[in-house]
Amino acid sequence: MRYSQLNSRNGHAPDYVIPICTFFLVIFGLIMLASASSDLGQAKFGYSYFYLKHQIIFGLSLGIAGIWFGSKFYYKHYQGVAPFLLLISIAMLLLVFTKLGVTSGGAARWLNLGPLTFQPSELLKITFIVYIAAWLSGKAYRQKSFWGGFVPFLIISGLVALLLILQPSTSVAAILIMTALIIYFTSGAKFSYIISTIILGILALLVISYLTPYRWERIKSFLDPSQNTQTSSYQLNQSLIAIGSGGLWGVGFGKSTTKLRYLPQPIEDSIFAIIAEELGFIGSILLILTFVVLAVRIFLLSKKIPDDFGKLLLIGFGSLIAIQTFIHIGAISGILPLTGVPLPYISYGGTALAIFMTISGIIINISKYT
Repeated sequence: MRYSQLNSRNGHAPDYVIPICTFFLVIFGLIMLASASSDLGQAKFGYSYFYLKHQIIFGLSLGIAGIWFGSKFYYKHYQGVAPFLLLISIAMLLLVFTKLGVTSGGAARWLNLGPLTFQPSELLKITFIVYIAAWLSGKAYRQKSFWGGFVPFLIISGLVALLLILQPSTSVAAILIMTALIIYFTSGAKFSYIISTIILGILALLVISYLTPYRWERIKSFLDPSQNTQTSSYQLNQSLIAIGSGGLWGVGFGKSTTKLRYLPQPIEDSIFAIIAEELGFIGSILLILTFVVLAVRIFLLSKKIPDDFGKLLLIGFGSLIAIQTFIHIGAISGILPLTGVPLPYISYGGTALAIFMTISGIIINISKYT
């Protein structure tokens, strides 16, 4: 393909797998939210579909706008404004600690924007990946130089992680750092830099967890779920009971017995347990396979895109989706410590849904130029 064709803003027809997978996940998520939130909505607001209505109005509507804009806006334009976009996200992260911030459950993660609340850490998932991809594109010395590449990478990644941990939102910090490492590695960084960052990250995470009792309790509960079954291990044990109750085919849509009285966060951090209980092993596997197809397709597209920026963007977005999905399912299944990570496209949260749909839109736009 000629260079002029590659730079045409019209491109060719977009990849069809990305929108199909996205459409399936979003619709599936709304259907499961209707079930998982019905008892909770009735108990808290006297309206079974309160959470579903809120997700459609503030999540799906913005997500449709996001996927449309992302698919139409030429992806290379992000490269030039990447630092500005990241600065906006960092400023918004700082604002959550001001009067504009909304604190819930001891965490300051939201901004009050009149009729709705916005979670800046979700926007950061786009802007941070865009920035890292732009920073590494066409600059081979940053992959090999200690002072010109490795140290600046640690500084910017450390700053972002620190702001997230202070909220606290440790899980988002871990997901973004892992994603950044994958982008850094695939761009050609020295293997020793990657290993050093991993070691530093693990040590920092252990120290932070040890200094904050609730995080340390989560690790202890993961190592021995039979201890503290009514406190720190309660959510994990109830999740495992829900998953086990589903069996092969599930107890049936809308028939979960754990979603109101027993399982904490059934529409957010624990929604996969509800899916496994109601739809069983078969339904869970079909959902997981959809995520696998989506992630694999994104990585395959990254091999076809001719420019570094597009390639690294696809690797970053594909890694983000894969890592967050794995952590959510792994944590709720007892494979990983509980982290409070929502399931992409599925869990309740308008900001998260809108952001992931926008990510799908950007991927669709990039696919036009493979």
